[in-house]
Amino acid sequence: MELGLYTFADVSPEPGPDAIGPYQRLRNLIEEIELADQVGLDVFGLGEHHRPDYAASAPVVALAAAAERTKRIRLTSAVTVLSSDDPVRVFQQFATLDQLSGGRAEIMAGRGSFIESFPLFGYNLEDYDELFAEKLDLLLALRDSERVTWQGTHRASINDRGVYPRPYQDKLPIWIAIGGTPQSAARAGVLGLPLALAIIGGEPARFAPLFDLYREAARRGGQDVAKLATSINVHGFIGETTEQAADDFYLPQAEVMNRIGRERGWGPTSRAHFDLSRGPRGALFVGNPEAVAEKIVAQHKLFNNDRFLLQMAIGIMPHAKIMKAIELYGTKVAPLVRKELGTSASLVAPAA
Repeated sequence: MELGLYTFADVSPEPGPDAIGPYQRLRNLIEEIELADQVGLDVFGLGEHHRPDYAASAPVVALAAAAERTKRIRLTSAVTVLSSDDPVRVFQQFATLDQLSGGRAEIMAGRGSFIESFPLFGYNLEDYDELFAEKLDLLLALRDSERVTWQGTHRASINDRGVYPRPYQDKLPIWIAIGGTPQSAARAGVLGLPLALAIIGGEPARFAPLFDLYREAARRGGQDVAKLATSINVHGFIGETTEQAADDFYLPQAEVMNRIGRERGWGPTSRAHFDLSRGPRGALFVGNPEAVAEKIVAQHKLFNNDRFLLQMAIGIMPHAKIMKAIELYGTKVAPLVRKELGTSASLVAPAA
């Protein structure tokens, strides 16, 4: 199983003496990706957001900078908001990243958890589902053929045009990222695309049927189920002790979840809820290396996932603590998990 990280490159939403702005956050980010590579993690993902509390509105630019500072770690979006982007430009940008990195680029395509990009780029939210389906169709056509003829509703047609550069890999890996929608899981299965499932709350066991649905849809769609790849993407933090990890992670994570919750009408979180969520049946992976490794293995038995991505840099986390947590992840957690599961660090791309 591949082990990795993802982040949205959070910045301080308000100015102040301790505020972290995009300049510092992006530089910290490159150091984090470089360290993740050095300690043997397999994947680093960077999300796309168009809000004042995140620095990564153009993830591929930051990933390209990281490509020059790393040697083997795979570099992916987490996610590319495909519905409000142009698939031709997305493909060209990630193909360029793939060339720069020597074949380590991936696209994790999704509909996005926020809506700011739709009015920003002139799209109607009423077309939310149709935009994603149509643009995914074009993106896959671009991946599969150097010259493309394509026609849709929301973008101008393409008539036998070449799209360059081509990626370094034979096929640029394209994952579908979902937040729990059965229809989205089934679509990924029918298309035979790798599926990444975000689990940031509730009991993870409730999400396991989505992978069953995904694999059944693939089987019915004539796909080779043995070639499918799955990932679970979660929140968590690793410390020298479980108490330290919980204390370090709670306030930044709670601040973010409460801020987003106020926008969406969620109730506020609490330390009691947080502590329950980091228990054996909860969605948070917070603790010392042994505790986090044990929970990763337990979740693997539940999901049989091929990849595990952990979001640790949530809110304004001190950079030194993030770096220490990454070190523990690569040098302590990963060896425990790989020994238990009988796997090693990945050197090749997953099925696409």
